Amino acid sequence: MTTSTNTNTNINTKATKSSPIRIGLVGAAGRSGTLGPLASSVGFEITALCDINEEGLARAQQQFKAKKTFTDYSDMLDSGEIDAVIVGTPMQLHVEQSIAALEHDIHVLSEVTAAVTVEQCKELVACVEKSSAVYMMAENSNYLRPNMFINSLVEAGLFGEVYYAEGEYLHELKALFEETPWRRKWQSGVHGVTYPSHSLGPILQWFKGDRVTRVCCAESGSHYADPRGDKYACDTAVMLAQTAAGRLIKLRMDIVSDRPQSLANYQLQGTDGAYESSRGGPGDLGKLWLKSHCSTKEHWLELDTLMNQSAFAEFLPAGWRDATLKDILKTAGHGGSDYFIFEEFAKTIRGEIPCPIDIHQALDMTLPGIVSEQAVLRNEWVEVPDSRQWVSGGNADNVGNAGGGGVGGR
Repeated sequence: MTTSTNTNTNINTKATKSSPIRIGLVGAAGRSGTLGPLASSVGFEITALCDINEEGLARAQQQFKAKKTFTDYSDMLDSGEIDAVIVGTPMQLHVEQSIAALEHDIHVLSEVTAAVTVEQCKELVACVEKSSAVYMMAENSNYLRPNMFINSLVEAGLFGEVYYAEGEYLHELKALFEETPWRRKWQSGVHGVTYPSHSLGPILQWFKGDRVTRVCCAESGSHYADPRGDKYACDTAVMLAQTAAGRLIKLRMDIVSDRPQSLANYQLQGTDGAYESSRGGPGDLGKLWLKSHCSTKEHWLELDTLMNQSAFAEFLPAGWRDATLKDILKTAGHGGSDYFIFEEFAKTIRGEIPCPIDIHQALDMTLPGIVSEQAVLRNEWVEVPDSRQWVSGGNADNVGNAGGGGVGGR
């Protein structure tokens, strides 16, 4: 199997290496404040902001110091003020707004998930194929320090052949559903694993060149109601997924149950190694077992200690070892991972690296969750479409992976 790269062969490079990439934010009123300090460090200049919330837009303009603000997205795209856009709006709008930008040959960094229906996925693929601009999905979990460290160990062969993984996203969001009603419909009002990419992205990164081909999904029932008395679709959903290479994945999502949050839980099993992440409880530490470094099968290695040992320094990606980035990574959002997303988006626009999370890799993280709703309702395994088959001359064997791009190098 070969690794998928960005499908565009005529990447639009309006921004030269010596000039900043002019970027606009749609959904700017809700966008994390961490992007402002990051922009110049990775070669961006925030020149335009767009949001229908005029009060929030005014606050964002004070924060980002952008030259132009817009309440109409089409006006921002037509303004000539931007080379790229970050789509940070409700996820049911991601496809519509990504397509509008790509049709202007404006580069797109889309928040997760890429789409909410199979039909939207097809529309997005067709547009990406026609556009000369870059499409990338901003899955920050791929760039978390522990996940990238594990990825380096997998690449070095220390896990042997990897064949099983688990991911969990446990994040009680009932108050947020009321503040952002779209989530009440698209995340807590739909059956299945509606928000899978934070769990699935790193796993597909570790399962190089593989994709999910079929899923089944079951739920624990509904034990909570919103303030209007309407029950949420479910509490916990658990999805089993099989891949093209025969690997097995288990995902659990729970955004309703009352409990401490634990957003980034992972397990990985290979013939020569095993990994279990921390869930954040008292004394709960991430741990590794590596046949090459452990004297017995009962001997765990503590993850944080290992990442800080000089003997394992080569396995920490270069960006995380760069002393000049230390202060930037402390303030970058999502544990420092946002820095690497924006850095690699800029490098992709400039043609320095292949797109690390291109349209097909983005849909490899998105489609299993969309399909999981039917798996629940039909109580059976359901096939997951391969977006590469929607491209003329598409090859199902070219399955790709959610790679880490340039920063992943040791």
